Amino acid sequence: MTSPRGIEVNELKVELPPEVPAEEARLLLMAKLFETGRLSLGQAARLAGYSKQAFMEQLANRGVPVFDYPPEDLERETES
Repeated sequence: MTSPRGIEVNELKVELPPEVPAEEARLLLMAKLFETGRLSLGQAARLAGYSKQAFMEQLANRGVPVFDYPPEDLERETES
């Protein structure tokens, strides 16, 4: 399938129970794809229907780190 922008895309259709809103499921899926490195921040934000800033806030609310920076690297950087 090709998007209106001419990019090759996959489409996923999922039946959700009534208590799970589609918007929440979309956000959670994009957050997980971002967290695992499958999507960039911009890609995940766009597909979830958020600006980058709003998506970053949603990630923070769910405990998903935006930056993958090991604590030991951060400690080394601050000691220099």
